[in-house]
Amino acid sequence: MSMIFFASVVRVRDGLPLSASTDFYHTQDFLECRRCLKTLALRLAQYPGRGSAESCDFCIHFSSSGDVACMAICSRQYPAAMAFCFLETLWWEFTASYDTTCIGLASRPYAFLEFDSVIQKMKWHFNYVSSSQIKSSLEKIQEELEFQPPVVLTLEDTDVANGMMNGHIPMHLEPAPNFRMEPVTALGILSLVLNIMCAALNLIRGVHLAEHSLQCYLYLFYSPARTMKVVLMLLFICLGNVYLHGLRNLWQILFHIGVAFLSSYQILTRQLQEKQSDCGV
Repeated sequence: MSMIFFASVVRVRDGLPLSASTDFYHTQDFLECRRCLKTLALRLAQYPGRGSAESCDFCIHFSSSGDVACMAICSRQYPAAMAFCFLETLWWEFTASYDTTCIGLASRPYAFLEFDSVIQKMKWHFNYVSSSQIKSSLEKIQEELEFQPPVVLTLEDTDVANGMMNGHIPMHLEPAPNFRMEPVTALGILSLVLNIMCAALNLIRGVHLAEHSLQCYLYLFYSPARTMKVVLMLLFICLGNVYLHGLRNLWQILFHIGVAFLSSYQILTRQLQEKQSDCGV
């Protein structure tokens, strides 16, 4: 039977299907042709405005302009001029219904599924009307095809593209290069020595910091009244943080307790320094 079996509207830049007709053909050849159409849609930006690809019993035609392309699966006996006339009419209907902003912002497949009814009507019209009823449009398309014939593709091209686009790149088995460790250079030895010296200096600074902290805590617990004052200060700081921040888990509470201890440590350090300066130390 000479007819259009399936039609879809896709976005050219990424092959996203925007709308498609509902088909009820489940033969193996038709399903294989549908798979090739989806693969071909991903490469429309690399081809001219019109093209065709043939399989055993079907033929895929596409026509693109701007960021919208129309594609159709027809029988091999269906005239190419009629198929491209159908695709151009479908393109005009779709672009008149939706602006470029909506098309560019579409993020999911078949975002304009309601356009399916228009595709079905146009399919029926081109399947069952005579060519004399669309004579003017058909003559225009025939002249354009004679002046600029559509590009002819093979399904083998789409199969290769499908493998490349899905990451199935042919593997090239080559021996792995052999890497050998080289002796350390003089610059590497110098860098190692400097790192060791920096680590030693940080260790010495840590010892002095621990000694200074011990003096602060001895000063803290020297007087019971001073100890009670600092404990109450820490308690009020912790409860205030819990109330203000609405803490709900243990890690947040422990974090704010640590902040409170650091604050009290700074206060005690300042008091110890003032005491040492008063004593003339």
